[in-house]
Amino acid sequence: MALFFQILGFVLFLFWLLLIARIVVEFIRSFSRDWRPRGVTVVILETIMTVTDPPVKLLRRVIPQLTVGAVRIDFSIMILLLLVYIGWTASWSAAATAGAGAGSLI
Repeated sequence: MALFFQILGFVLFLFWLLLIARIVVEFIRSFSRDWRPRGVTVVILETIMTVTDPPVKLLRRVIPQLTVGAVRIDFSIMILLLLVYIGWTASWSAAATAGAGAGSLI
């Protein structure tokens, strides 16, 4: 069971890294409107967006954007980052607990 939680924690960690990369890409796109990626960068960015889009879109439907004057603030990615981080740390903690309870096989 510890192996399952370790794998789950690793997958959540990779997803967390992809979310961080998505935030960086969105900041670059918002501050440099004429930036057009080319070559391998397009493939990498498309992979990042394809993997992170479904949960972000789901949260955007559930959590409304905060409107402050003419600016709209989207909290969906930040909340998703927090949820993934909580899941990641919980799975690593469960893996450590399950591994300690099973005894040492090495």
